[in-house]
Amino acid sequence: MPGNQELISDKPPASSFVRLGILVADWAERWFPDAFIFALLAVVIVFCAGLILGTSSLDLAKDFGEGFWELILFTMQMTMIIVGGYVVASSPPAARVIARLASIPRTPRGAVAFVTFLASISALLSWGFSLIFSGLLAREVVRKVPDVDYRAMGAGAYVGSVSVAVLGLTSSAAVLVANRDSIPANLLKISGLIPLTQTIFTWQNILTVSLLIAVSVWIAYQSAPSGGDARTAESLGVEFDPPMQSVETRRSPAEWLEYNGVLTFLVSLIGFFYLVQVFSRRGPLAILDLNTYNFLFIILGLLLHWRPRSFLKAVATSVPAAASVLIQFPFYAGIFGIVTKSPVSSALARFFVRISTPGSFPVVVSAYSALLGLFLPSAGGKWAVEAPYILEAAKNLHVNLGWVVQIYSTSEALPLLVNPFFMLPLLGVLKVRAGELVGYSILQLLFHIPLVLFLMWLLAHTLAYVAPAV
Repeated sequence: MPGNQELISDKPPASSFVRLGILVADWAERWFPDAFIFALLAVVIVFCAGLILGTSSLDLAKDFGEGFWELILFTMQMTMIIVGGYVVASSPPAARVIARLASIPRTPRGAVAFVTFLASISALLSWGFSLIFSGLLAREVVRKVPDVDYRAMGAGAYVGSVSVAVLGLTSSAAVLVANRDSIPANLLKISGLIPLTQTIFTWQNILTVSLLIAVSVWIAYQSAPSGGDARTAESLGVEFDPPMQSVETRRSPAEWLEYNGVLTFLVSLIGFFYLVQVFSRRGPLAILDLNTYNFLFIILGLLLHWRPRSFLKAVATSVPAAASVLIQFPFYAGIFGIVTKSPVSSALARFFVRISTPGSFPVVVSAYSALLGLFLPSAGGKWAVEAPYILEAAKNLHVNLGWVVQIYSTSEALPLLVNPFFMLPLLGVLKVRAGELVGYSILQLLFHIPLVLFLMWLLAHTLAYVAPAV
């Protein structure tokens, strides 16, 4: 029978690998706390580290309180990423594209690998869009392939969105050092301008991206359980809202403008005129600015929904997905305040730089970036803090500065595989807890760590030192 043949073809060829994935996922689901608990725990750990290094508790409390609101702009930008991404992805044209993509995979394990791959590809263009796009794609795939393991599916969407995003067009570190308008003056004196041709567009980075995507998709496919071993969305108690239907017809003349596309067209036209000016002045890389990115998605979403009532309905549906971001990012900002204003960051930096040699520096920077990323998961802000002393050390050791930027970025993604900081938007879309996804992302991490360390060390030997160009 065709159904039996499909079950047989979908049976895991490496049952021990599948059992390992189930074991880790079950452990994480039971023991891994909610993302908010993770944030509170990180505050306590960093606070204690400051005490050990000699900072008074009053000063640390002051650093925490003063830092609490320092990421408020970033918090709002992340919230708008969720809203804008959801509005665009749930618009009738985008929803049709997602539905067609979701009909491609035929088996549960193939579906997990498929979502992981598309999440990775879209993340190279924009990690913010990738999180929402891959989440909505995963939800639609579940409707088509209901037997898929929902934990493995969600983890695949997340791993794909963060593992290579920092090596693509939205690489905060690479964009910062390539743009004279954004690079801090104290950093410019040390590194000079490092063009993207020396960071994300090197063949070494392209090779790294290709290998990481291939490994992520392979692990996602091999570890995804099927049949009776799968934890489906239904078994986890996850219920999705039905696909957005066309809005009801207007009931009174007063609602005429709410159901008419005249205003959305005019406002969208004004918005696109502004974007044309931005891109003509700053070039294609203007999309890397989060404000420009969010403006584009809001205006595009408005146009794609056409009627204001439909647009507002999509916004209202997206807001619950942003709840965790709104309350948790300030706590991470408090951690940022403690780490940057107390001796925690500089003490770690001095230790790692002291034990480095030109040959070991790539591995040392990788380990340092990954370790600190557990407590300070903010690629752009964290790089601004670390870059001066990391790049100064690289200059003294004559290590290629562009590759040091990529070493930092590649290693920065490692803690994100288990840190719920950037997982929050996806958790809201998928309606799950961090512990229900992180088991399979931990499994990915076990393979990514040795691969990243080896590639950063090996490929560093293929690049010569280039003196900074201011």
